[in-house]
Amino acid sequence: MKVDLSGQVAIITGGSRGIGNGIAVALAENGAACIITGRNTERLKKAEKALQAIQPACKGVALNVEARGEVDALAKEIYETFGRIDILVNNAGITDDQLLLRMKEDQWDRVMETNLKGTFNCTRASIKYMLKKRSGRVINISSVIGLMGNPGQANYAASKAGIIGFTKAVAREFARKQITVNAIAPGYIVTDMTEKMEEKARKGIISLIPLARLGSIEDVANAALFLSSEAASYITGHVLNVSGGLYI
Repeated sequence: MKVDLSGQVAIITGGSRGIGNGIAVALAENGAACIITGRNTERLKKAEKALQAIQPACKGVALNVEARGEVDALAKEIYETFGRIDILVNNAGITDDQLLLRMKEDQWDRVMETNLKGTFNCTRASIKYMLKKRSGRVINISSVIGLMGNPGQANYAASKAGIIGFTKAVAREFARKQITVNAIAPGYIVTDMTEKMEEKARKGIISLIPLARLGSIEDVANAALFLSSEAASYITGHVLNVSGGLYI
């Protein structure tokens, strides 16, 4: 998919690997200067180098999305450097699975802090700069688990369902300012984690998916690229389900 994002500036949290990195590559290939964030500095440097080969203005920045001060400072720095923030992809997220009766409070808190509060922090920090030019795209990475639930993932499901509610509320707040806010709900996507699955478990998951395959990072990246583009300018508050029909 080809769109023109020349001159635009995008922030992608959790952009050093997996889905976040795939989205950053897609946006950079279409002209955007991508600022990727993460906590692993070694991985960030590697991802930064690869992105700069596509778009020299790309940069990797260490960031804890749970820390409001860090997030606010980064958004300000990006705006002062580039004079704009056009696209925000809230992708940073973690899992810490456990059955409800065995789940510890810190397991719940950690997942909610990163996945939901991190999305809140980054959106609030970035959207005020989008308001200056009365345009922008916010794309929140939720999950099909936030739509359908999954045993042992009460914390993760709640955080991802929360992102969907957050998306819809913020979309209504900023629509008149021509800022769109949408979510993507990926299903089972081929990543480092799914590559380590036992073959029996992998086949079991695929048997539940009507399209009979796991999704690719490119499937999600193409959805984000579309929502970032002018072609999606009349779409806001939407949850784009990229799950191969796992949830219908």
